[in-house]
Amino acid sequence: MMCYDNSEMLSRLIDVMANDKPLMLTSPKQRQGSYFEQQACEFLQGQGLILIAQNWQQPKVGELDLVMLEKGQAWSILVFVEVRQRQYSDFGDAALSVTAGKQRKIIKAARYFLQQNPRYHYYECRFDVIAYNTVNKNETDVTLDNQPNQRFENNRPEWLQGAFIASAWS
Repeated sequence: MMCYDNSEMLSRLIDVMANDKPLMLTSPKQRQGSYFEQQACEFLQGQGLILIAQNWQQPKVGELDLVMLEKGQAWSILVFVEVRQRQYSDFGDAALSVTAGKQRKIIKAARYFLQQNPRYHYYECRFDVIAYNTVNKNETDVTLDNQPNQRFENNRPEWLQGAFIASAWS
């Protein structure tokens, strides 16, 4: 399965009931998030992981950026991936932005994913983070056609395998 092109999904029109004027869901932050999720998906596929789901959502619970399958010789591992991008700052990098509260939301969403997809229920699970740390420049992050500006070129992901664990998983 190929990575989805989130820019198409984000740019589709939504009818507004009140005045029937369409809105575009393409804020710079959404385009930037879409770009880095796409980059992370392609990176992980290059490492041999298989895409199961992208931007999987459970209403009132949360979203899973990527759900991937890592095939091993003895067994396979279901990998829940959180993709983060942050500018370098004194407050920490992208990986540190996955707080305990965010971890709880991801774990809760993963539980719902497993409930709704019973074929993966008995797989070993792992929680990874793909972190992108970018330089701070005063320019638009991602253009309207979802192409990165120069500040994102040659930006390598930091892959934290088993970045956090789910206590009382079962």
